[in-house]
Amino acid sequence: MAHSLKPCSAFIITIFIFFSVSTAIPKALNPRPFKKIYAFGDSFTDTGNTRTATGPTGFAHVSNPPYGITYFHRPTNRYSDGRLVIDFVAESLSLPFLPPYIHNKINASHGVNFAVAGATAINHSFFVKNNLTLDITPESIQTQLLWFNKFLESQGCKKSNQSGPECKAALADALFWVGEIGVNDYAYTLGSSVSGDTIRKLAMDSFTEFLQALLKKGAKYVVVQALPTTGCLPLAMYLAPQDDRDDIGCVKSVNNQSYTHNAALQAKLQQLRQKFPQAVIVYADYWNAFHTVMKSPEKYGFKEPFKACCGSGEPPYNFDVSAACGTPSATACPNPSQYVNWDGVHLTEAMYKVMSDMFLNGTYSHPSFNYLLGNKQRQG
Repeated sequence: MAHSLKPCSAFIITIFIFFSVSTAIPKALNPRPFKKIYAFGDSFTDTGNTRTATGPTGFAHVSNPPYGITYFHRPTNRYSDGRLVIDFVAESLSLPFLPPYIHNKINASHGVNFAVAGATAINHSFFVKNNLTLDITPESIQTQLLWFNKFLESQGCKKSNQSGPECKAALADALFWVGEIGVNDYAYTLGSSVSGDTIRKLAMDSFTEFLQALLKKGAKYVVVQALPTTGCLPLAMYLAPQDDRDDIGCVKSVNNQSYTHNAALQAKLQQLRQKFPQAVIVYADYWNAFHTVMKSPEKYGFKEPFKACCGSGEPPYNFDVSAACGTPSATACPNPSQYVNWDGVHLTEAMYKVMSDMFLNGTYSHPSFNYLLGNKQRQG
């Protein structure tokens, strides 16, 4: 869904594109039902696959303080002040944090993270072909699938013998966590003649192909995150006109676009459930979880729903492209846990914690995450 933006440089538009729990498992369940996690997605899930040389232009300072200040007390190339949803998922399953795939000599015994900041659902070649120069990140969800295939081969799991013991060892007792992907696809086409409907169709086709590939390989437990309410991000608020607002004060056109995308995603997941009845495919409703928090932020401990914690000091959103988080002129708030947003696009650890708790223990996963765990417990 198109929306009008205030005049801004391509550089400012570029940074909008990058999306880039410690919760208790019920006592009746095995405290470690999964031995490993494989994660995919964009910067909301990336734990270090994108570095400053190849990462989002507007957030090229992710390797600088104060990124990582809350939990790790140092930058870890996560786009937050601390842990992400995938980190809380790992903690909830009594597993260590997932290493990024690009790291040399990673310990992959408990899984790998393939998510990349700025990644798209549609292949990069589409954006090149249509001269959409905002796409400077060549990795897509299909790239992550290629990485996963290479990883399996490194574990001895060959295409010619996918029923062999090496493949079973790599895939058995694995949770596949697919973080949100697709926000960047829409943002890369801002100002172009490519319609949102075209992007949604192509993104769904590519993403469905990706999920089918995982399921055909033997993935049995898959969680797919929806797109969040992207219209509630400070940068979206900054760029959109004041008359483009919804009932919770966010950018209506952007939130509607994400909502429509998620409706198409849910329909695709239902088709995959019918095609692969042996698998448990969970839809993590990021849009409604995020929307719920934004309706009553104080209920979840947030005093600043729209202002970025780390930024320029520029009112009302504490955001300016020339003083992005991680640059010398930017400063961070002393209490990130009271903020929903960290740097104008990405969320604080506190918000990721709330989201993960709503997915893992709340009512925002369909079927519930406890259902997935119970199914795994029964299947062994």
